[in-house]
Amino acid sequence: MENYRIERDSMGEMKVPAERYWGAQTQRSFENFPIGWEKMPKEIIRAFAQLKKAAAQANHDLKPEKMTEEKCAAITAACDEILEEKLTHEFPLAVWQTGSGTQSNMNVNEVVANRGNAIAGAKLLHPNDDVNMSQSSNDTFPTAMHIAAATAIHDELIPAVDVLIATLKRLEQENQGVVKSGRTHLQDAVPISFSQEVSGWRGMLEADREQLTRSLDGLCQLAIGGTAVGTGLNAPKGFGEKVAEKLSADTALPFVSNPNKFHALTSLDRMVFAHGALKALAADMMKIANDIRWLSSGPRCGLGEIFIPENEPGSSIMPGKVNPTQCEAITMIAVQVMGNDTTIGMAASQGNFQLNVFLPVTAYNFLQSAKLLTDGILSFNERCVSGITANKEKMNENLHRSLMLVTSLNPYIGYDNAAKVAKKAHKENLSLKEACLELGFMSEEEFDKVFHPEELV
Repeated sequence: MENYRIERDSMGEMKVPAERYWGAQTQRSFENFPIGWEKMPKEIIRAFAQLKKAAAQANHDLKPEKMTEEKCAAITAACDEILEEKLTHEFPLAVWQTGSGTQSNMNVNEVVANRGNAIAGAKLLHPNDDVNMSQSSNDTFPTAMHIAAATAIHDELIPAVDVLIATLKRLEQENQGVVKSGRTHLQDAVPISFSQEVSGWRGMLEADREQLTRSLDGLCQLAIGGTAVGTGLNAPKGFGEKVAEKLSADTALPFVSNPNKFHALTSLDRMVFAHGALKALAADMMKIANDIRWLSSGPRCGLGEIFIPENEPGSSIMPGKVNPTQCEAITMIAVQVMGNDTTIGMAASQGNFQLNVFLPVTAYNFLQSAKLLTDGILSFNERCVSGITANKEKMNENLHRSLMLVTSLNPYIGYDNAAKVAKKAHKENLSLKEACLELGFMSEEEFDKVFHPEELV
């Protein structure tokens, strides 16, 4: 480290890169945890900036003799620069650090203090005494994690789901009256309209959206005000409520201070519940993507009932091959989210006494899931679903070849006789009508009167 300055903390001196705003504790973490390439998510840093700004303003309201207007202004200005992404390179710490996230809290405290001092042109701020006033890493990291998770769901993921729902509604309208063969157990089943099939996909996403929305109630309950163990030591009365009020005003999300800080500091159940909604969405996206790639399989040796956009060559050896690549991307995302859900569930089970120390890994996995689903759904919508068209000729052909149309004869010849018709038709490569007439169960006139596949939906 050629150009450095000396920073001090309670453990002594540290050499810190001269051009950086971080301090001794950040540098210690940077050197002590050279693990992996996963860095603390930018969404967590952004949430910390929102939190530190709100905390400074709350402290100014509640104890202005300590948090002066000048100090509050300097903290606010530094936090605004973080929110404007002007200080992105000041947050180098790994996810794989202390399980409470203390070092990332101190990373933010040090950067805000040093940058705030530079803005003020005076040595106003101390990272612990001022930027971390009335706080502990034990309540700030869970709070930042909830802010980031709620924001990702409310501002990014739900709007992405809404885009895909709108596309599916359009496909429903465009395909009213298009009848095709249904399938259960990967075998032929009774008829269904294509619009009904699409409505099933839409219904899944609408249910997922409702579950995501419901998860916001828990995520909007914040640990701030609990400080070290939930008792609120060194925080003024009403601090947590004041911070939540200011965060709500800044974000338009209904943040509140969790009334039981002992719960808020030691449990990750809200994150587990919310990620369960992400997993449900991932599971439904897996099902929808699989349906689409089965229905579009071919072009000559598959089902071939729908056409999807052809975006890129599908093979380095087979000329002309095109694959359902957007479906493959979204299904890979789905399995990643399911793996993340296992990690978060395991992490949540590991709280000991007054604190859970699996916070960074929980935050990282949650935000990765939300980001992957958001980006994946938008790409899947734009580059696949929005371009789906029905192959009506193939649907009609498959419909009239389906042996399960025999189900419509049950009321007239009974289940057992209808099964005989289906088995004879399949074995001898006959139409259902031909098999039914040969078995003598109905006359041609009777069969034609009741057998109307397009009306079975």
